[in-house]
Amino acid sequence: MPSPVTDPCIHCGFCLPTCASYRVLGTEMDSPRGRIHMLKAINAGELALDATVASHFDSCLGCLACVSACPAGVRYDELIEATRPKLNALELRSGSQWAFRRLLFQLLPYPQRLRAVLQPLRLYAGTPLQRLARRSGLTRLFGPGLAAMERLLPPLAEESFTDPLPLVTPARGERRYRVGLVLGCVQRLFEPAVNRAAVQVLSANGIEVVIPPAQGCCGAVTHHQGEEAQTHALAAALIDAFDAVIGPGKPAGAEPLDAVLVAASGCGHTLKAYGRLLAGDPAWAARGSAFGGRVADIQEFLHRVGLSEAVRQRLQPLRHSDGSRASAERPLRLAYHDACHMLHGQGLREQPRALLRQIPHLRLLEATEAGVCCGSAGIYNLVQPVEAAELGRLKATDLSSTGADLAVSANIGCTLQIRQHMESAPRPLAVLHPVQLLAMSLDGGSDRPA
Repeated sequence: MPSPVTDPCIHCGFCLPTCASYRVLGTEMDSPRGRIHMLKAINAGELALDATVASHFDSCLGCLACVSACPAGVRYDELIEATRPKLNALELRSGSQWAFRRLLFQLLPYPQRLRAVLQPLRLYAGTPLQRLARRSGLTRLFGPGLAAMERLLPPLAEESFTDPLPLVTPARGERRYRVGLVLGCVQRLFEPAVNRAAVQVLSANGIEVVIPPAQGCCGAVTHHQGEEAQTHALAAALIDAFDAVIGPGKPAGAEPLDAVLVAASGCGHTLKAYGRLLAGDPAWAARGSAFGGRVADIQEFLHRVGLSEAVRQRLQPLRHSDGSRASAERPLRLAYHDACHMLHGQGLREQPRALLRQIPHLRLLEATEAGVCCGSAGIYNLVQPVEAAELGRLKATDLSSTGADLAVSANIGCTLQIRQHMESAPRPLAVLHPVQLLAMSLDGGSDRPA
Protein backbone atom coordinates (compact mmCIF):
# COMPACT_ATOMS: atom_id res chain seq x y z
CA MET A 1 0.00 0.00 0.00
CA PRO A 2 1.16 3.57 -0.59
CA SER A 3 2.74 5.32 2.35
CA PRO A 4 0.12 7.42 4.19
CA VAL A 5 2.21 10.53 3.62
CA THR A 6 1.69 10.16 -0.16
CA ASP A 7 -2.09 9.69 0.05
CA PRO A 8 -3.01 13.41 0.36
CA CYS A 9 -1.50 14.12 -3.09
CA ILE A 10 -4.37 15.09 -5.39
CA HIS A 11 -2.10 15.45 -8.47
CA CYS A 12 -3.26 19.04 -8.95
CA GLY A 13 0.04 20.22 -10.42
CA PHE A 14 0.55 23.23 -8.14
CA CYS A 15 4.03 21.88 -7.41
CA LEU A 16 5.13 21.87 -11.04
CA PRO A 17 5.91 25.60 -11.56
CA THR A 18 7.93 25.68 -8.32
CA CYS A 19 9.93 22.51 -9.03
CA ALA A 20 13.47 23.28 -10.18
CA SER A 21 14.10 19.87 -11.77
CA TYR A 22 10.82 20.01 -13.67
CA ARG A 23 11.75 23.50 -14.81
CA VAL A 24 14.86 22.29 -16.63
CA LEU A 25 13.93 18.70 -17.54
CA GLY A 26 10.24 19.14 -18.31
CA THR A 27 9.31 15.51 -17.62
CA GLU A 28 6.57 14.34 -15.28
CA MET A 29 8.78 11.75 -13.60
CA ASP A 30 11.21 14.53 -12.65
CA SER A 31 8.55 16.42 -10.72
CA PRO A 32 7.23 15.92 -7.16
CA ARG A 33 3.93 14.64 -8.53
CA GLY A 34 5.70 12.12 -10.75
CA ARG A 35 7.98 10.93 -7.97
CA ILE A 36 5.03 10.45 -5.62
CA HIS A 37 3.32 8.40 -8.33
CA MET A 38 6.46 6.24 -8.60
CA LEU A 39 6.66 5.80 -4.83
CA LYS A 40 3.05 4.61 -4.71
CA ALA A 41 3.82 2.13 -7.50
CA ILE A 42 6.96 0.91 -5.74
CA ASN A 43 5.13 0.46 -2.44
CA ALA A 44 2.35 -1.42 -4.24
CA GLY A 45 4.87 -3.76 -5.89
CA GLU A 46 4.04 -2.44 -9.36
CA LEU A 47 7.41 -0.81 -10.03
CA ALA A 48 10.97 -1.80 -9.20
CA LEU A 49 13.48 0.72 -7.87
CA ASP A 50 16.10 0.22 -10.58
CA ALA A 51 18.78 2.58 -11.90
CA THR A 52 16.36 4.30 -14.29
CA VAL A 53 13.77 4.97 -11.59
CA ALA A 54 16.48 6.05 -9.15
CA SER A 55 17.74 8.64 -11.64
CA HIS A 56 14.39 10.45 -11.41
CA PHE A 57 14.84 10.74 -7.65
CA ASP A 58 18.47 11.80 -8.07
CA SER A 59 17.26 14.66 -10.29
CA CYS A 60 15.42 16.12 -7.26
CA LEU A 61 17.31 19.01 -5.67
CA GLY A 62 15.56 18.59 -2.32
CA CYS A 63 14.78 22.31 -2.39
CA LEU A 64 11.37 21.75 -0.74
CA ALA A 65 9.64 24.44 -2.82
CA CYS A 66 6.88 21.95 -3.56
CA VAL A 67 6.17 21.63 0.18
CA SER A 68 5.48 25.37 0.35
CA ALA A 69 3.31 25.23 -2.77
CA CYS A 70 1.24 22.12 -2.00
CA PRO A 71 -2.41 22.94 -1.15
CA ALA A 72 -3.02 19.40 0.14
CA GLY A 73 -0.25 19.42 2.75
CA VAL A 74 1.81 16.60 1.25
CA ARG A 75 5.09 16.31 3.17
CA TYR A 76 7.34 15.72 0.18
CA ASP A 77 10.32 16.65 2.37
CA GLU A 78 9.67 13.56 4.50
CA LEU A 79 9.18 11.43 1.41
CA ILE A 80 12.43 12.40 -0.26
CA GLU A 81 14.40 12.13 3.00
CA ALA A 82 13.10 8.59 3.51
CA THR A 83 13.90 7.71 -0.11
CA ARG A 84 17.47 9.05 -0.28
CA PRO A 85 19.09 6.21 1.71
CA LYS A 86 17.52 3.66 -0.64
CA LEU A 87 19.15 5.39 -3.61
CA ASN A 88 22.57 4.59 -2.16
CA ALA A 89 22.26 0.90 -3.02
CA LEU A 90 25.34 -0.16 -5.02
CA GLU A 91 23.43 -1.32 -8.10
CA LEU A 92 21.64 2.02 -8.65
CA ARG A 93 24.66 4.08 -9.72
CA SER A 94 27.61 3.57 -12.05
CA GLY A 95 31.13 2.99 -10.76
CA SER A 96 32.23 6.49 -11.71
CA GLN A 97 29.21 8.02 -9.94
CA TRP A 98 30.00 6.03 -6.82
CA ALA A 99 33.67 6.98 -6.88
CA PHE A 100 32.89 10.70 -7.26
CA ARG A 101 30.33 10.66 -4.46
CA ARG A 102 32.78 8.85 -2.19
CA LEU A 103 35.36 11.52 -2.96
CA LEU A 104 32.92 14.28 -2.05
CA PHE A 105 31.78 12.63 1.18
CA GLN A 106 35.34 11.96 2.29
CA LEU A 107 36.49 15.48 1.48
CA LEU A 108 33.83 18.19 1.86
CA PRO A 109 32.74 17.48 5.47
CA TYR A 110 36.33 17.52 6.77
CA PRO A 111 37.90 21.00 6.79
CA GLN A 112 41.45 19.80 7.39
CA ARG A 113 41.32 17.35 4.49
CA LEU A 114 39.83 20.01 2.26
CA ARG A 115 42.53 22.47 3.29
CA ALA A 116 45.24 19.96 2.42
CA VAL A 117 43.79 19.55 -1.06
CA LEU A 118 43.26 23.28 -1.59
CA GLN A 119 46.65 24.46 -0.31
CA PRO A 120 48.47 23.80 -3.63
CA LEU A 121 45.61 25.48 -5.51
CA ARG A 122 46.22 28.86 -3.89
CA LEU A 123 48.58 29.68 -6.76
CA TYR A 124 45.82 28.83 -9.24
CA ALA A 125 42.48 29.95 -7.81
CA GLY A 126 41.45 33.44 -8.89
CA THR A 127 44.55 33.97 -11.05
CA PRO A 128 45.04 34.45 -14.81
CA LEU A 129 46.11 30.79 -14.94
CA GLN A 130 42.64 29.70 -13.83
CA ARG A 131 40.99 31.95 -16.39
CA LEU A 132 43.27 30.59 -19.12
CA ALA A 133 42.54 26.98 -18.15
CA ARG A 134 38.81 27.65 -18.36
CA ARG A 135 38.97 29.49 -21.68
CA SER A 136 41.11 26.77 -23.23
CA GLY A 137 38.69 24.04 -22.23
CA LEU A 138 41.40 22.24 -20.28
CA THR A 139 39.21 21.91 -17.18
CA ARG A 140 36.67 19.85 -19.14
CA LEU A 141 39.25 17.08 -19.39
CA PHE A 142 38.79 16.45 -15.66
CA GLY A 143 35.32 15.02 -16.25
CA PRO A 144 31.97 16.73 -15.51
CA GLY A 145 32.13 16.40 -11.72
CA LEU A 146 35.66 17.70 -11.16
CA ALA A 147 35.11 20.36 -13.81
CA ALA A 148 32.04 21.53 -11.88
CA MET A 149 34.10 21.67 -8.68
CA GLU A 150 36.76 23.75 -10.41
CA ARG A 151 34.18 26.24 -11.70
CA LEU A 152 33.06 26.91 -8.12
CA LEU A 153 36.61 27.41 -6.82
CA PRO A 154 37.01 31.02 -5.59
CA PRO A 155 40.22 32.87 -4.71
CA LEU A 156 41.53 31.48 -1.43
CA ALA A 157 42.39 33.87 1.39
CA GLU A 158 45.09 33.22 3.98
CA GLU A 159 42.46 32.81 6.71
CA SER A 160 40.84 30.03 4.66
CA PHE A 161 43.59 27.77 5.99
CA THR A 162 43.34 28.71 9.65
CA ASP A 163 40.59 29.29 12.19
CA PRO A 164 41.75 32.63 13.64
CA LEU A 165 38.61 33.39 15.63
CA PRO A 166 39.14 32.97 19.39
CA LEU A 167 37.34 30.49 21.62
CA VAL A 168 35.41 33.33 23.27
CA THR A 169 34.73 36.77 21.82
CA PRO A 170 33.32 38.98 24.58
CA ALA A 171 30.25 41.12 24.14
CA ARG A 172 30.83 44.83 23.67
CA GLY A 173 29.22 46.77 26.46
CA GLU A 174 26.70 45.01 28.68
CA ARG A 175 26.32 41.35 27.80
CA ARG A 176 22.80 40.53 26.64
CA TYR A 177 23.24 36.92 25.48
CA ARG A 178 25.79 34.14 25.14
CA VAL A 179 25.78 32.03 21.97
CA GLY A 180 27.80 29.36 20.21
CA LEU A 181 28.70 29.71 16.54
CA VAL A 182 28.95 26.85 14.03
CA LEU A 183 31.57 27.79 11.43
CA GLY A 184 30.58 25.31 8.75
CA CYS A 185 33.02 23.33 6.63
CA VAL A 186 32.82 24.87 3.14
CA GLN A 187 32.00 28.38 4.42
CA ARG A 188 35.03 28.68 6.68
CA LEU A 189 37.30 27.81 3.74
CA PHE A 190 35.66 29.53 0.78
CA GLU A 191 34.09 32.54 2.52
CA PRO A 192 35.78 33.07 5.92
CA ALA A 193 34.78 36.75 5.93
CA VAL A 194 31.19 35.71 6.66
CA ASN A 195 32.04 34.12 10.02
CA ARG A 196 34.29 37.07 10.86
CA ALA A 197 31.46 39.50 10.11
CA ALA A 198 29.05 37.35 12.14
CA VAL A 199 31.27 37.56 15.21
CA GLN A 200 31.69 41.32 14.78
CA VAL A 201 27.94 41.92 14.49
CA LEU A 202 27.08 39.65 17.42
CA SER A 203 29.72 41.16 19.70
CA ALA A 204 28.64 44.70 18.82
CA ASN A 205 25.10 43.73 19.84
CA GLY A 206 26.16 42.71 23.33
CA ILE A 207 26.34 39.00 22.50
CA GLU A 208 29.23 36.86 23.69
CA VAL A 209 30.33 34.32 21.09
CA VAL A 210 31.80 30.87 21.84
CA ILE A 211 33.49 29.03 18.96
CA PRO A 212 34.74 25.51 19.78
CA PRO A 213 38.04 25.15 17.88
CA ALA A 214 37.70 21.41 17.18
CA GLN A 215 34.30 21.64 15.50
CA GLY A 216 33.82 20.01 12.10
CA CYS A 217 30.94 19.61 9.67
CA CYS A 218 27.35 19.61 10.91
CA GLY A 219 26.44 16.77 8.54
CA ALA A 220 24.29 18.76 6.09
CA VAL A 221 26.21 17.56 3.02
CA THR A 222 25.63 13.89 3.87
CA HIS A 223 22.19 14.38 5.41
CA HIS A 224 20.78 15.77 2.17
CA GLN A 225 22.10 12.72 0.31
CA GLY A 226 20.77 10.04 2.65
CA GLU A 227 24.15 9.04 4.10
CA GLU A 228 22.70 8.25 7.49
CA ALA A 229 25.64 6.67 9.31
CA GLN A 230 28.08 9.42 8.32
CA THR A 231 25.54 12.12 9.19
CA HIS A 232 25.06 10.57 12.62
CA ALA A 233 28.84 10.50 13.19
CA LEU A 234 29.30 14.11 12.09
CA ALA A 235 26.40 15.33 14.23
CA ALA A 236 27.71 13.49 17.29
CA ALA A 237 31.21 14.87 16.78
CA LEU A 238 29.90 18.44 16.53
CA ILE A 239 27.88 18.09 19.75
CA ASP A 240 30.97 16.64 21.44
CA ALA A 241 33.06 19.59 20.20
CA PHE A 242 30.70 22.04 21.89
CA ASP A 243 30.46 19.98 25.08
CA ALA A 244 34.27 19.82 25.25
CA VAL A 245 34.54 23.57 25.86
CA ILE A 246 31.28 24.39 27.67
CA GLY A 247 30.44 23.20 31.15
CA PRO A 248 31.97 23.05 34.62
CA GLY A 249 35.73 23.17 34.45
CA LYS A 250 35.75 23.60 30.67
CA PRO A 251 37.71 26.35 28.80
CA ALA A 252 34.61 28.40 27.96
CA GLY A 253 33.15 28.11 31.44
CA ALA A 254 29.99 26.64 32.85
CA GLU A 255 27.49 29.28 31.75
CA PRO A 256 24.93 27.84 29.33
CA LEU A 257 24.44 29.07 25.78
CA ASP A 258 21.28 30.95 24.93
CA ALA A 259 21.48 29.64 21.37
CA VAL A 260 23.71 27.91 18.84
CA LEU A 261 23.91 30.07 15.72
CA VAL A 262 24.88 29.35 12.14
CA ALA A 263 25.32 31.67 9.16
CA ALA A 264 24.61 29.09 6.42
CA SER A 265 20.99 28.11 5.92
CA GLY A 266 21.72 24.64 4.55
CA CYS A 267 23.60 23.87 7.76
CA GLY A 268 20.86 25.40 9.88
CA HIS A 269 18.22 23.14 8.35
CA THR A 270 20.19 20.03 9.34
CA LEU A 271 21.26 21.32 12.75
CA LYS A 272 17.65 21.98 13.71
CA ALA A 273 16.84 18.38 12.78
CA TYR A 274 19.37 16.80 15.18
CA GLY A 275 16.64 15.70 17.55
CA ARG A 276 15.00 13.67 14.78
CA LEU A 277 18.23 12.50 13.14
CA LEU A 278 19.61 11.09 16.40
CA ALA A 279 16.29 9.95 17.88
CA GLY A 280 16.96 6.27 17.12
CA ASP A 281 20.14 6.13 19.20
CA PRO A 282 19.46 6.02 22.95
CA ALA A 283 22.95 7.35 23.66
CA TRP A 284 22.40 10.44 21.54
CA ALA A 285 18.66 11.10 21.37
CA ALA A 286 18.47 13.48 24.34
CA ARG A 287 21.69 15.29 23.46
CA GLY A 288 20.63 15.69 19.83
CA SER A 289 17.25 17.05 20.80
CA ALA A 290 18.75 19.51 23.29
CA PHE A 291 21.36 20.75 20.83
CA GLY A 292 18.98 21.03 17.86
CA GLY A 293 16.44 22.87 19.98
CA ARG A 294 18.93 25.70 20.59
CA VAL A 295 19.88 26.21 16.94
CA ALA A 296 18.91 29.37 15.08
CA ASP A 297 20.05 31.09 11.93
CA ILE A 298 22.00 34.20 12.88
CA GLN A 299 19.47 36.43 11.10
CA GLU A 300 16.60 34.66 12.83
CA PHE A 301 18.24 35.18 16.21
CA LEU A 302 19.15 38.84 15.68
CA HIS A 303 15.61 39.55 14.51
CA ARG A 304 14.24 37.74 17.58
CA VAL A 305 16.36 39.59 20.15
CA GLY A 306 16.57 42.87 18.24
CA LEU A 307 19.59 45.00 17.45
CA SER A 308 20.86 46.90 20.44
CA GLU A 309 20.27 50.63 20.71
CA ALA A 310 24.01 51.24 20.43
CA VAL A 311 24.18 49.29 17.16
CA ARG A 312 21.14 50.99 15.67
CA GLN A 313 22.77 54.34 16.32
CA ARG A 314 26.03 53.19 14.70
CA LEU A 315 24.55 51.86 11.45
CA GLN A 316 25.64 53.99 8.51
CA PRO A 317 24.54 53.99 4.86
CA LEU A 318 26.55 51.64 2.65
CA ARG A 319 28.52 52.79 -0.34
CA HIS A 320 27.86 52.30 -4.02
CA SER A 321 30.49 50.70 -6.24
CA ASP A 322 31.64 54.19 -7.26
CA GLY A 323 32.42 54.99 -3.62
CA SER A 324 29.52 57.38 -3.05
CA ARG A 325 27.41 56.85 0.04
CA ALA A 326 23.82 55.67 -0.38
CA SER A 327 21.19 58.33 0.29
CA ALA A 328 17.44 58.80 0.27
CA GLU A 329 17.71 60.06 -3.31
CA ARG A 330 19.99 57.19 -4.36
CA PRO A 331 19.50 54.17 -2.09
CA LEU A 332 21.60 51.04 -2.39
CA ARG A 333 19.38 48.45 -4.07
CA LEU A 334 19.69 44.82 -2.96
CA ALA A 335 18.32 41.73 -4.69
CA TYR A 336 17.69 39.27 -1.86
CA HIS A 337 18.11 35.59 -2.76
CA ASP A 338 16.00 33.24 -0.64
CA ALA A 339 18.03 30.10 0.00
CA CYS A 340 15.71 27.09 -0.25
CA HIS A 341 16.61 25.58 3.11
CA MET A 342 15.89 28.91 4.76
CA LEU A 343 12.68 29.81 2.93
CA HIS A 344 11.08 26.39 2.46
CA GLY A 345 13.03 24.34 5.00
CA GLN A 346 12.97 26.73 7.97
CA GLY A 347 10.14 29.08 7.01
CA LEU A 348 12.33 32.17 7.33
CA ARG A 349 11.53 34.96 4.91
CA GLU A 350 10.71 38.22 6.65
CA GLN A 351 13.35 38.05 9.38
CA PRO A 352 16.38 38.61 7.09
CA ARG A 353 14.61 41.36 5.19
CA ALA A 354 13.55 43.17 8.36
CA LEU A 355 17.13 43.03 9.61
CA LEU A 356 18.56 44.49 6.41
CA ARG A 357 15.98 47.28 6.33
CA GLN A 358 17.54 48.69 9.48
CA ILE A 359 20.55 49.78 7.41
CA PRO A 360 19.89 53.38 6.32
CA HIS A 361 19.03 54.12 2.69
CA LEU A 362 18.81 50.52 1.60
CA ARG A 363 16.11 49.27 -0.74
CA LEU A 364 15.24 45.59 -1.13
CA LEU A 365 14.17 44.36 -4.56
CA GLU A 366 12.42 41.05 -5.10
CA ALA A 367 13.37 38.59 -7.81
CA THR A 368 10.59 37.41 -10.10
CA GLU A 369 11.07 33.78 -9.08
CA ALA A 370 12.44 34.14 -5.59
CA GLY A 371 11.28 30.70 -4.45
CA VAL A 372 12.95 28.71 -7.24
CA CYS A 373 16.25 26.97 -6.43
CA CYS A 374 19.52 28.37 -7.78
CA GLY A 375 20.82 24.85 -8.52
CA SER A 376 23.37 24.56 -5.73
CA ALA A 377 21.38 22.25 -3.42
CA GLY A 378 24.25 20.77 -1.43
CA ILE A 379 26.28 18.75 -3.93
CA TYR A 380 23.64 18.85 -6.68
CA ASN A 381 25.68 21.24 -8.81
CA LEU A 382 28.53 18.74 -8.65
CA VAL A 383 26.65 15.50 -9.33
CA GLN A 384 24.03 16.97 -11.73
CA PRO A 385 26.12 19.77 -13.30
CA VAL A 386 24.12 20.23 -16.51
CA GLU A 387 20.77 20.77 -14.81
CA ALA A 388 22.38 22.85 -12.06
CA ALA A 389 24.10 25.13 -14.58
CA GLU A 390 20.80 25.90 -16.29
CA LEU A 391 19.22 26.77 -12.95
CA GLY A 392 22.23 28.88 -12.02
CA ARG A 393 21.94 30.89 -15.22
CA LEU A 394 18.21 31.43 -14.64
CA LYS A 395 18.81 32.59 -11.06
CA ALA A 396 21.67 34.94 -11.94
CA THR A 397 19.62 36.48 -14.75
CA ASP A 398 16.59 36.85 -12.48
CA LEU A 399 18.57 38.64 -9.75
CA SER A 400 20.45 40.80 -12.23
CA SER A 401 17.21 41.81 -13.97
CA THR A 402 15.85 43.43 -10.79
CA GLY A 403 18.09 46.42 -11.43
CA ALA A 404 19.81 45.92 -8.07
CA ASP A 405 23.31 47.12 -7.24
CA LEU A 406 24.15 44.02 -5.21
CA ALA A 407 22.85 40.50 -4.62
CA VAL A 408 22.49 39.03 -1.13
CA SER A 409 22.69 35.34 -0.23
CA ALA A 410 22.71 33.72 3.22
CA ASN A 411 23.97 30.28 2.16
CA ILE A 412 27.51 29.51 1.03
CA GLY A 413 26.45 27.01 -1.63
CA CYS A 414 24.04 29.50 -3.17
CA THR A 415 26.66 32.25 -3.02
CA LEU A 416 29.25 30.20 -4.92
CA GLN A 417 26.67 29.04 -7.46
CA ILE A 418 25.24 32.50 -8.12
CA ARG A 419 28.68 34.13 -8.33
CA GLN A 420 29.74 31.60 -10.93
CA HIS A 421 26.78 32.31 -13.18
CA MET A 422 26.79 36.07 -12.59
CA GLU A 423 29.86 36.15 -14.83
CA SER A 424 27.59 35.64 -17.85
CA ALA A 425 24.57 37.60 -16.56
CA PRO A 426 23.41 40.77 -18.39
CA ARG A 427 24.44 42.90 -15.38
CA PRO A 428 26.85 40.93 -13.16
CA LEU A 429 26.32 41.64 -9.47
CA ALA A 430 28.57 41.05 -6.50
CA VAL A 431 27.09 38.61 -3.96
CA LEU A 432 27.47 39.14 -0.20
CA HIS A 433 26.00 37.65 2.97
CA PRO A 434 23.57 39.86 4.95
CA VAL A 435 25.83 39.85 8.03
CA GLN A 436 28.63 41.22 5.88
CA LEU A 437 26.42 44.17 4.99
CA LEU A 438 25.58 44.72 8.64
CA ALA A 439 29.28 44.63 9.51
CA MET A 440 30.05 47.09 6.72
CA SER A 441 27.32 49.42 7.98
CA LEU A 442 28.72 49.19 11.52
CA ASP A 443 32.11 50.03 10.11
CA GLY A 444 30.82 53.39 8.90
CA GLY A 445 29.45 52.18 5.58
CA SER A 446 32.78 50.69 4.53
CA ASP A 447 32.97 49.42 0.97
CA ARG A 448 34.26 46.06 2.19
CA PRO A 449 33.30 43.66 5.00
CA ALA A 450 35.15 44.50 8.22
